[in-house]
Amino acid sequence: MIITKHKPFAEILSFLEGKERVFLIGCKLCATVCGTGGEAQMKALETELTGKGKTITGWSVLEPACSLIEVKKLFRARKDEINSSDAVLSFACGGGTQALAEGLAEKDIYPGNDTLFQGEVAEHSPRRSRFEQRCSTCGDCMLAVTGDLCPVTRCPKGLTNGPCGGVKNGKCEVDAKLDCVWLLIYRRLKTLGRLEEMKKASAPKDHSKNKKPQRLTRG
Repeated sequence: MIITKHKPFAEILSFLEGKERVFLIGCKLCATVCGTGGEAQMKALETELTGKGKTITGWSVLEPACSLIEVKKLFRARKDEINSSDAVLSFACGGGTQALAEGLAEKDIYPGNDTLFQGEVAEHSPRRSRFEQRCSTCGDCMLAVTGDLCPVTRCPKGLTNGPCGGVKNGKCEVDAKLDCVWLLIYRRLKTLGRLEEMKKASAPKDHSKNKKPQRLTRG
């Protein structure tokens, strides 16, 4: 999932300088889990922005916000509320915000969230959530040879062969709180009876497979 956090409220207000009427849009998927764009956040933001003199013409939580189809459906259903606003605040990820800009081409769209990384939900409850980056979407996945643990992401050096000489007591020299992923890979491959695979050197990453922007069409 895509991990996001709210921008500072002062920064959000700076986007809305001179704009009094605002429509809010969140996302039922990633942003809801992150606590940055669900129904509860939309209601809280409506109260907070109203307290700063803004008029909220309406709000919606799309499923998902990064779907151009859903954005167009929203506009058809809530056209008057959106058109009567001076700006739209997006509390989705960066992809969702850009989908809104494409689908609502004549409106000023501003991001209410910062998009951080693709992550794993390591812990989630009403009181506490923890998200950890596990994939860098590099376009050249090597999980098949590393026991499904990604060294490109989980090693601060991005080493495709390891461990390096800096590991100490099982921890990374870059971050002493971080387990060395190459030791984790070793232990997992040993458990799976595949330890011989660590003797095979992996080729350098082919970064041409991660050119930007990317497109994928099926059918």
